[in-house]
Amino acid sequence: MSALSVEHEPGNGYGWDELVRIWEETDAPEGRKVEIIEGIVTVPPAPSEEHNDTAELLLCQLYAKMPEGCGIYQTLGLLAQPSSGIYIPDLAVVPRSLLRQGRRVSADEAKLVVEITSRSNANNDRVKKLRGYATAGVPLYLLLDPWHSDKPTAVLYGQPDNGTYRTLQAVEYGEKLTLPEPFGLDIDTGTFPVR
Repeated sequence: MSALSVEHEPGNGYGWDELVRIWEETDAPEGRKVEIIEGIVTVPPAPSEEHNDTAELLLCQLYAKMPEGCGIYQTLGLLAQPSSGIYIPDLAVVPRSLLRQGRRVSADEAKLVVEITSRSNANNDRVKKLRGYATAGVPLYLLLDPWHSDKPTAVLYGQPDNGTYRTLQAVEYGEKLTLPEPFGLDIDTGTFPVR
């Protein structure tokens, strides 16, 4: 099953404020999230059990080395840029104080965002969100890709510059991936389920 989407482009009379209003008012089925990706309001299918298991296993590892004052969030809408969208990453490490300011959290304020690909919308995570997070200046983007064409992979992107990332590390599941400071954590990708 693929993601539902509603295209609202500025040329059709819909600007950013209208897109955000549609995003806020979309009543998605339980377990589904609503995002704006490159000007399109999207409702991807609910994640699989393996997807949720991967998120929980990574969450447990991240708690061991959390930056002071940060929390890990699974349903937090991050403002990637008004022209790009509002993304809800599978996991986002964000200073708790930002959630108490009564405003949307900008993606560049996150310390780390994590996306776990699903078969139906892997291209969003591999291409569109990769570009959106880099453009927004997110310092670390971890892409867990059990649907990679050859073998399940984990790729850590960083050093955003002009809408692109540098690949900091890419490993196959089963190998360790190192998150740099402020985490200083070796992630055991061998614990993640494979399809």
